[in-house]
Amino acid sequence: MEYFLSEQQKTIRSLARKIAEERILPVRAELDEKEEFPWAIIRDLAASDMFRVFIPEEYDGLGGGCLDLCLVVEELSRVCSSVAISYAAVDLGIIPLLEYGTEEQKRKYLPDVAAGKRLAAFAITEPMAGSDASAIRTTAERVKGGYLLNGTKQFITNGGEAELYTVIALTDKTRGARGASALLVEKDTPGFSFGKKERKLGIRASSTRELIFQNCFVPEENIIGREGMGFIVTMRLFDKSRPGIGAQAVGLAQGALEAATDYARERVQFGHPIFSLQAVQHMLADMVIQVEAARALVYATARTVDSGAKDVSGESAMAKVFASDMAMKVTTDAVQILGGAGYMRDYPVEKMMRDAKITQIYEGTNQILRNVIAIELRKRKGRRD
Repeated sequence: MEYFLSEQQKTIRSLARKIAEERILPVRAELDEKEEFPWAIIRDLAASDMFRVFIPEEYDGLGGGCLDLCLVVEELSRVCSSVAISYAAVDLGIIPLLEYGTEEQKRKYLPDVAAGKRLAAFAITEPMAGSDASAIRTTAERVKGGYLLNGTKQFITNGGEAELYTVIALTDKTRGARGASALLVEKDTPGFSFGKKERKLGIRASSTRELIFQNCFVPEENIIGREGMGFIVTMRLFDKSRPGIGAQAVGLAQGALEAATDYARERVQFGHPIFSLQAVQHMLADMVIQVEAARALVYATARTVDSGAKDVSGESAMAKVFASDMAMKVTTDAVQILGGAGYMRDYPVEKMMRDAKITQIYEGTNQILRNVIAIELRKRKGRRD
């Protein structure tokens, strides 16, 4: 399919693919087995200016948008979703800063992020607040010169590895969701520590940890926007980040499709490669249709985000839901085509199937996002603009 990418976008995609095939592919099984954060590859990505892709030029970036990020995430996910999400979570962590930060905040933090010197993370999920983000209990009490942060965040991607965290906490408990605010917290801040590193079904090389705040002082200049904007910041963040999850799903499904196709060409049964069996042909045909359809939706949504459109909640949710459901089906079908071999760790498709599951869960479960899509549909009364 021709997506009419710019020359810069083609270069970015080509470089991401080169890194994926030359640096990630040889070690992906080892990273998954050892559950090690891929620091060596993160440094390669930084040296190749991949973290500059989503940073504006005035802060030492390349000025790329949502589509540029999706191109990188897709190529990395085609080989290893753990690396891809470790990379993409940095963008997740700084979108609030890009959208609502002060000029001083941006100049202080963004150049280091662009250079890969600081990774970032976003923290809203808590033990009692998952899909119901309004149930957060972490508080940021106003004190002289700043805030005292207390509480625990759970399942935070890049937790323990990132140097900069955007944390959503209650600055006014009496106002519920309207009392939440966004704060920038640096890793070495006194009172900020990390809990256990989670052991996961998939994306095992990605670090997922608890964040623990015990009278952690955050200076007032580290608030993003103003008090009470936390959930506005969060919703705007997810509108911009969900296409990236769609791109992750497309990339890993593409990798599974390629692995299944190669195996079907080589595996001989009944005297012929199994590719000659119509049952297998139809499975592969359905897989490629689904991958291409999801890619088209993700790219179109990313372009809509980059256009500056104000209301993209429905589109972003659709891209994430459709692509992640597709990835789960395509990777499962890839395992089926490989048969017994697909169930073994000697082949990559079992890892891809495990990795695909999380795309249906994080940044809004697909069940919750179907509610979002329906609400947007009701607002628009079913009409196309």
